[in-house]
Amino acid sequence: MSIDIDNNSATQNPEGRPLGGKGGSSLKSTLAVSLNNYLDAGAIVAGGSGITLWKNYLDLSEMHLGWINALSANALGAAIGAIVGGFLADKFGRKFIFTYNLLVYMTGVLLVMFSINFPMLLAGFLITGISVGVGVPASWTYISESSEVNNRGRNICISQMSWGFGPMIILLMGMLLAPGGYLYAPVESLAHSILGTGAAQAAVEVFSSRVVFFTLLVVAFIAWLLQRQLEESAEFESTKAAEKNNGENGGLLKSFSVLFTNKVAVRSALFLAVIYLTWNLVASVMGFFSPHICETAGGVSNEYSNWMNCIQWATVVVVTFGISHIIDRTSHKALYITGLVFALCTWLLIVTVGVNSLTTLWAFVILWGLNGGVSVQIFYALWGSELFPAKFRAGAQGLMFFVVRGLSAIWGLVFTYIYGENGEGFILAAYCMIVLLLISLIVGVIGCPNTRGKSLEEITRERYKEL
Repeated sequence: MSIDIDNNSATQNPEGRPLGGKGGSSLKSTLAVSLNNYLDAGAIVAGGSGITLWKNYLDLSEMHLGWINALSANALGAAIGAIVGGFLADKFGRKFIFTYNLLVYMTGVLLVMFSINFPMLLAGFLITGISVGVGVPASWTYISESSEVNNRGRNICISQMSWGFGPMIILLMGMLLAPGGYLYAPVESLAHSILGTGAAQAAVEVFSSRVVFFTLLVVAFIAWLLQRQLEESAEFESTKAAEKNNGENGGLLKSFSVLFTNKVAVRSALFLAVIYLTWNLVASVMGFFSPHICETAGGVSNEYSNWMNCIQWATVVVVTFGISHIIDRTSHKALYITGLVFALCTWLLIVTVGVNSLTTLWAFVILWGLNGGVSVQIFYALWGSELFPAKFRAGAQGLMFFVVRGLSAIWGLVFTYIYGENGEGFILAAYCMIVLLLISLIVGVIGCPNTRGKSLEEITRERYKEL
């Protein structure tokens, strides 16, 4: 079975025309690769939305849940995968990742779907998380390398839209299919047809989570069919050809050596790590705890909270779509500041007015959605591809992603301690968030690179004259 897809080459000339490959628009290849973001965010939300059902079905303890969270796509699983996947993409190519990685993802999802005990469930979450991490640096790198100069920002935004669609659709699906949801009846009938009419209620209810993971399996299979037809990045091929002609060793240790010893590369990595880490420490908390915050600090029901978060993710998608039309001809610094102003207003609302009414709670949710639409992650993905040469571009992103996701996992534990059982530490937590966002804003404004309108080759020549 095959699905035809046009692909673009990677390398661009100064005029912005792609070199090599089939030519044409880079939009189709961007859409194919962007499905990885849907699968990444979808795996995180699918796990979170169904974790209570798995807890009841397998009689799990809080320690069991802690292990699942720690090794999942939201934390260490993705962190481990990213550092491995980044350097694999630089060693064997971006297409190598696209050819095999989603097979690993589907294996993990299948394990979750058919889990009948905790080891199976944990293994499924771990394998899925590692696959998510492996795909991230290759995806962002490939999108940038296959984009025309004047569409590079647009294509990164499309990738981020897919990241917004994932939580929105999976969260909505989880609500509809969950016990008491509008579509639970067919799920219940399916469970009884497989397990029998005498099955335990917990075993029946967990089928709603199994069905949600099945939808991820379907999307992953379609994405794999599309991505395995992509051509290799022309910039990667030209870099490898140059290394071969020069007799260079393009191995893993060599890439690490160059990355850690080149002053420009080190400064770039530190800049990107700081702006992304400080923002992501806030974003990771919002992604996982936003429904909990709405319920405890805002006092709304679980169902109402989930609907609020669906609308928040819809806001992210709409705003990112709008930004995609202007990012390649608008000051990146101005857009970067705008996004962080929305983020700061979100948490300043907490320490000034509070969320003691539905109006202020909705303002809190929408403001964060506006931030997500023009988030630091957009610029991290864009600049992370622009500021490093092709020989260790994916590896550098994988290393930074490893650090960010790993520290975010630790911060999630710290945040729960600060926040308290019922939100009594919400104000203190808000001040912590404001400090982190201010750091991201100040460092980003000071270090904002001037790369708009330049090809990746041109940027590399300007920054790495000796390479």
